[in-house]
Amino acid sequence: MTGSEPDLYAVLDLSDSAGHQEITAAFRRKLREHHPDLRNPALPFGPDPDEELRRIVEAYSVLRDPRRRAEYDRRRAGPVARTAARSVPVTVHRPASPSEADPPIRAGPVRRHR
Repeated sequence: MTGSEPDLYAVLDLSDSAGHQEITAAFRRKLREHHPDLRNPALPFGPDPDEELRRIVEAYSVLRDPRRRAEYDRRRAGPVARTAARSVPVTVHRPASPSEADPPIRAGPVRRHR
C-alpha cells in the first residue's frame, strides 16, 4: 500500500476480516454521521466534511466488490518476502538392470461393447 493511499478499513472503522454485511452496516452508519442533510452543525467535523464523505463512499465502493477488495488487500500487504529455499535430500531407486524393472504396461485392442 502506498503512503498516500488511505486505509479503507480504518475509514469505515472495520477489521480486515469484516464480512459483506459488516461492511454495509458500517458504511450506512458512517453515511448517516456525515450526510449533509443529517449533519449536526454544532459538531465539528474537521476541515472538509464533504471530503470525508467522499472517502467513505470510495472505501465502500472498493470493499464491497470482492475482486477490488482482494486487489486492495494484495496492495496493502506489500511485497511478499521470500524465504531462502532449503535443500531436501531425495533418494532415487533405480533398478540395476532393465530385466529387474517391471514390464511396461501394454494395452490391447479396445473393444466396444454394445
